[in-house]
Amino acid sequence: QVTLVESGGDSVQAGGSLRVSCEASGITVTRSCMGWFRQAPGKSREGVVIIGATGVITYADSVKGRFTAARDNAKNTLFLQMESLKQEDTAMYYCAARETKCPGGMSSYLNGPSLFRYWGQGTQVTVSS
Repeated sequence: QVTLVESGGDSVQAGGSLRVSCEASGITVTRSCMGWFRQAPGKSREGVVIIGATGVITYADSVKGRFTAARDNAKNTLFLQMESLKQEDTAMYYCAARETKCPGGMSSYLNGPSLFRYWGQGTQVTVSS
């Protein structure tokens, strides 16, 4: 059984920082393509970052230079460090995983939440002015 458990969401002021985590079980982060997605009220789910099984990372343009993804292979955990947060970053943040790698161009997976089979319950990030 695969489970993804996100944590770390909080309310912060614009310009602030936050780190969210995703603890995975039932899969191995070094063998699976994983990603962070977010969904704001009334909007569709959008990709934030894709982390390939080999560790290659692809960011959405909206977060490049502000967000940094990392993983702790020993703890089978992903992290998303968010800096210079903006109000438009307010959303529920979800961790997602595939059973295998992400073949082809990594950026295509940013626009393809349906390509990920496993999802966490989400962690809320709220950025206020």
